[in-house]
Amino acid sequence: MLKACIFITLVSISACVETPGPKFKPTKGEVWPKPQKENKSIEYYTFGPSLFKTKVTDKTCTILTRAVHRYTYMIQNDFGGPWMGSMWEDDGLRLGDMTTLEVTLTEPCEEYPSYGMNENYTLIISSTSKLESASVWGILRGLETFSHLLYYTDDYKQIRINKNIIDDSPSYIHRGLLLDTARHFISLKRILETLDAMSYNKMNVFHWHMVDDQSFPYQSEKYPELSEKGAYSPWMIYTKEDLQRVVEYARDRGIRVVPEFDVPGHTRSWGNSHPEILTNCSGLGLMDPSNDATYNFVSDIYEELNTIFPDDHRHIGGDEVDTRCWGKSSRVTEFIKEKGIGVENLQGLFIETLMSKLNDTKIIVWQEAFMLGVKLPKSALIQVWKWQEVEAMRKVLKAGYKVLFSTQYYLDDLSQDWDYLYKYDPREIMLARDSSLNLDNIVGGETCMWTERVNDSNVISRVWPRASAFAERFWSGGPGVPIPSSNDHSRLEEHTCRMIKRGIEAEPPNGPGLC
Repeated sequence: MLKACIFITLVSISACVETPGPKFKPTKGEVWPKPQKENKSIEYYTFGPSLFKTKVTDKTCTILTRAVHRYTYMIQNDFGGPWMGSMWEDDGLRLGDMTTLEVTLTEPCEEYPSYGMNENYTLIISSTSKLESASVWGILRGLETFSHLLYYTDDYKQIRINKNIIDDSPSYIHRGLLLDTARHFISLKRILETLDAMSYNKMNVFHWHMVDDQSFPYQSEKYPELSEKGAYSPWMIYTKEDLQRVVEYARDRGIRVVPEFDVPGHTRSWGNSHPEILTNCSGLGLMDPSNDATYNFVSDIYEELNTIFPDDHRHIGGDEVDTRCWGKSSRVTEFIKEKGIGVENLQGLFIETLMSKLNDTKIIVWQEAFMLGVKLPKSALIQVWKWQEVEAMRKVLKAGYKVLFSTQYYLDDLSQDWDYLYKYDPREIMLARDSSLNLDNIVGGETCMWTERVNDSNVISRVWPRASAFAERFWSGGPGVPIPSSNDHSRLEEHTCRMIKRGIEAEPPNGPGLC
């Protein structure tokens, strides 16, 4: 018994003893997200930032020109420090110097990123490296990969890049980040930083949940009173110029901007200036489906958004509608009787009536709209976010719709670390349950940052690098891709340090360490 007690005590003590040094040592020159195909050699080239040049050999445009300048500056900033020794020291594996990257865009540039855009690229690292794509968006992804391949030696005497061939493309075409700017106002500066970080992680959709019950920060030109009475303060607003800047900044980084004005629920802030479009049910609640002015008002807002946001898609919400509110309104109950429908049919009626006014707009809705039997066009994307996600996805897929998956990727659950998020892949989840489904119709997903407990001071560190786990899973994941290994922990250490060096205030991913 005494021996057993001594053994248990020793085990307990040893469990508390940490090995000196970082928990996971950062890798060197590893790409995040991991490429689909990579043939990396132990042989390498040396690299001098001041000697490096990028040569565009075929099609070009302002997006490409700005990207080349941006990445040239970024590389020089990342690796432009003082030398601590000769960069020409040789160990027998050095193949020479890498001084030039030839960029070949084989097709004309598209004006804006779009749903299903081509992001494929090929990158060959040699003395004269070559990046090729048929799309400017593929070139952007390849430039990002190239910037990840460079690394310092341990003694900082050389910058190296290994001989390599990469053939890369995304597993999912929609890789989004939802940012809620209504529960706490998020500044334009932080939004632009978010777009930078998204580009470093090859994410391509910024889902802007701009307004909600708590505040209405969008400054409408037609209805300025919405933000005058609905924003938290006169300076906590987004002007048309702010929105245009976000769209153009995102465009340069191959990121779509999809605005969401959630209806018919989550709309109390609209009522501060326009109570007539909301239902009076012990205070203002849901939008009033019995009032034609409601639909005209909302469609006016969406028409205004169409002049700012070039993307084909709009997210119209449709979640968390408490129909009991409608049941308490004498006006709405009279409307129900006239229509010969039940209160449970009102959400469908509302969304269908609104869609009829949005013309050719392609819509995204939260899963409740589908589950309630709303007549949605087959082009609609259904965003699954609630638990029992397997059954929800099965129903959506069997009905012939496309899925965006978010259930396991809620960043406002601050208890979940990045390796928890990394474990979940929607196609893998569904393949294990029902192999008869068309898994290609799971077109992507979004990781979501709701801001009840997050504000401008901590939003970046709460999102990054946890969202990087989502980014890799949706770029190069899929059925059969393993949960994170110790090497993935080390790769994320390197990537987090890379983001920090670029001005993204990312939190430590794994515990003790340094950059």
